[in-house]
Amino acid sequence: MAEYNFRDTEKKWQAYWDENKTFKAEDKSDKPKYYTLDMFPYPSGAGLHVGHPLGYIASDIVARFKKQQGFNVLHPMGFDSFGLPAEQYAIQTGQHPAITTEQNIKRYIEQLKNIGFAYDWDKEVRTSDPSFYKWTQWIFMQLFNSWYDHADNKARDINVLIEHFEKTGNQLIKAACDEDTPDFTATDWLHFSDKEKEEMLLKYRIAFLSEAVVNWCPALGTVLSNDEVKDGFSERGGHPVERKKMMQWSMRISAFADRLLEGLNRLDWPEPVKEMQRNWIGKSVGAELDFQLANQEDESIKVFTTRIDTIYGVTFMVLAPEHELVEKITTSEQKSAVEEYVNIAKNRSERERMTEVKRVSGVFTGAYAVHPFTQEQIPVWIGDYVLAGYGTGAVMAVPSDDERDLAFAQHFGLPVLEVVEEGKIINSDFLSGLSIKDAIAKAVEFVEERGIGKAKVNYRMRDAIFSRQRYWGEPVPVYFEDGIPHLLSEDKLPLELPEVDKYLPTEDGEPPLARAENWKTEDGYELEKSTMPGWAGSSWYMFRYMDAQNDEAFVAPEKQVYWKNVDLYIGGSEHATGHLLYSRFWTKFLFDRGYLTVDEPFQKMINQGMIQGRSNFVYRIEGENKYVSKGLKDQYKTQTLHVDVNIVHNDELDIEAFKNWRAENKDAEFILEDGKYHCGAEVEKMSKSKHNVVNPDDVIEQYGADTLRLYEMFLGPLEQFKPWNTNGIDGTYKFLKKFWRLFHNENGEFTVAEGEADKKALKALHQAIQKVEYDVEHFSFNTSVSTFMICVNTLTDLKCNNKAVLSDLVRIIAPYAPHICEELWEKLGNKESVSEAGWPQFNPDFIKEDDHTYPVSVNGKHRDNMTFSLNTPKEEIEKAVLANPKIQKWVEDKPIKKMIIVSNKIVNIVV
Repeated sequence: MAEYNFRDTEKKWQAYWDENKTFKAEDKSDKPKYYTLDMFPYPSGAGLHVGHPLGYIASDIVARFKKQQGFNVLHPMGFDSFGLPAEQYAIQTGQHPAITTEQNIKRYIEQLKNIGFAYDWDKEVRTSDPSFYKWTQWIFMQLFNSWYDHADNKARDINVLIEHFEKTGNQLIKAACDEDTPDFTATDWLHFSDKEKEEMLLKYRIAFLSEAVVNWCPALGTVLSNDEVKDGFSERGGHPVERKKMMQWSMRISAFADRLLEGLNRLDWPEPVKEMQRNWIGKSVGAELDFQLANQEDESIKVFTTRIDTIYGVTFMVLAPEHELVEKITTSEQKSAVEEYVNIAKNRSERERMTEVKRVSGVFTGAYAVHPFTQEQIPVWIGDYVLAGYGTGAVMAVPSDDERDLAFAQHFGLPVLEVVEEGKIINSDFLSGLSIKDAIAKAVEFVEERGIGKAKVNYRMRDAIFSRQRYWGEPVPVYFEDGIPHLLSEDKLPLELPEVDKYLPTEDGEPPLARAENWKTEDGYELEKSTMPGWAGSSWYMFRYMDAQNDEAFVAPEKQVYWKNVDLYIGGSEHATGHLLYSRFWTKFLFDRGYLTVDEPFQKMINQGMIQGRSNFVYRIEGENKYVSKGLKDQYKTQTLHVDVNIVHNDELDIEAFKNWRAENKDAEFILEDGKYHCGAEVEKMSKSKHNVVNPDDVIEQYGADTLRLYEMFLGPLEQFKPWNTNGIDGTYKFLKKFWRLFHNENGEFTVAEGEADKKALKALHQAIQKVEYDVEHFSFNTSVSTFMICVNTLTDLKCNNKAVLSDLVRIIAPYAPHICEELWEKLGNKESVSEAGWPQFNPDFIKEDDHTYPVSVNGKHRDNMTFSLNTPKEEIEKAVLANPKIQKWVEDKPIKKMIIVSNKIVNIVV
């Protein structure tokens, strides 16, 4: 019999989809739209392993399913192609990052096409392509030329703000601005010099330049995001990272904090992701007040607290090591100790300082602050559990009511005063006896009356650092005149990356762009030398897919009106407080300015789980080049070593392949069990170091892309973590061969029959149609694969080769295993792709039962099952039950007190 030839078939249909642009989305259509998207990948040199396509396969199934249902489907793919890895490779080798990136993208596309994804490749985007980053630069320009109006709760044109300044100054404006922005009148504004006006506007612009505390990595010569720092070292290269103040471009995302919080309520996202964003934004309602420094009348420490009712429990204060007052207030006696502590603390990331709750460290400054209520002097310390970027960078420590304050107090022997008992305030002068709520209100009133504080809403989220001292990123379209940043004119976009001799910072520590010859405007003004961060392009790419080739706009208005936003977004939860937050921010901004019709980019999101590797181990006898099989290893002193899973089959080592794997294995000896070497196994993260990475190309070569697709879905629910086990893939492969045989006779000839289908076959088919449709709509892909297997087994047992039944079966399996289904669909006599064939209509009549099997009980105990037609009268059921020998055995000659027959449910006899 002719078996299914997956290699030829898959290449045939992949070429067909390419040539015919089968999955091209229509720009205009009367069909309903559906936009499904994967988080686009960074193209690393390693290519894809089998864990990467998990989410891609799921979104592809949905895209194909929706297309069959009659939707106009947008399902694109692109590449997040700026990034630090390509730059580091360029530094090491001197090869331009664009070359490396292009090679990696080519490899990714080859792999993605091998898996048979239904992408509209005409809409591919790459963040490092000047035709794309032209519009990233354009969006930056709009951000620079905008301010946030709290009165209207939206971003507005900077010219509107200038008009306000000219008429009334800034005292009537409710705008997001820097904390140190002074009040000024219209007259003041008119008397400002041009430079002074620009400096003032920088305090309001959404994209602005200011001094900020950053993660500075001297070895890499760049600022790193919090995600790129672990335990005080860069994740890439393991270099020391320090906290440092630098002039940086930032984005005023904090102005959008309330809207970012509120918008979460309207999104169909995983609750843990929404909760991560809520915590990151960290809205707190409280009060801000000043603690005057003793003997320094012109200095005070500003603190924010949500529990001003505990003010009488304050026994000391703690400043962040980076706080601007540390150097000013530290006494000469404490100077060396403070400087030493600050130098150590600045090399620890904020994440470490937030999470290491049991670690206590600090140092006394020698200064004292005056308690604003009691006028007593309290010591001022510094401690790295206080963060410069949260609140004011200072805390009024109430050790009786805060765990970290208490740990600090106990460690350094500082006093603890109880101020709350059973929900009431105690030991607190005029607040004693009040509830917490009433005490907060009274304390706020007190500080506001005396001008030493005010009610305030605070956010944990800080404005986002936007610039990076790197080469491989989008140039910022800004030049400097007399130290003031100005935008290039739009006709100068894209501002393309210049050639440089090296991809390192200059000897003076300037960013790599300073190495470019004549990195200036035509008028000789210096261009910005920093580049944009990786999240710049990924914050808006989902809209570019709607209109990827447009040179006149980042997306044409009519196309944005049609596609709106992403209906289904699949990707990792690790991007919750990075990409997902920034893209929401940019979308709300572009909505405010009238460039988008939606204020959220992704309506529904699913976080796919991780496919973990299944590692294998060999056991080497210590001091020898001899390996002992797993079952015998306890008889020897051995070392456990990872071995390449690709030379292990069902945990049995291919000894010859092992000898050829590494030179040192060439002369290895083996102690076997039953003539075989059995390996150990364990589930771990898939990584090169563990030799458990499985390349999808290898799986496809051996089993085919459809087998890979089905097997990845069959492993378990999409959102869960699950181990990859190549040993289990054979069952999925055998299923596809069994599916193929339904259409062929014993001689391998394609044979299907016309005419009326068997009722049992129709029942099996329509049960599958109903289940699979439900599963795809609810993203339960693993149970669909089980349904396919059950249906194919049933039809095989029935020897069903009915054309109508098999045609519908092909249509429902097609989103999961498209290549084999395209081939069978063509063999069934169809000219168009199966993706154009529509989704079969479920008919509930075909799954209705003609009879019912009753459980029959005697005195409530189950004794037998009996099947009757659904329309059998109760009298006939009663006669048949009493005539049943199994029932007679339990009834015997006892009189029957009652017989309960519940139609189509149960029979119970009471004797």
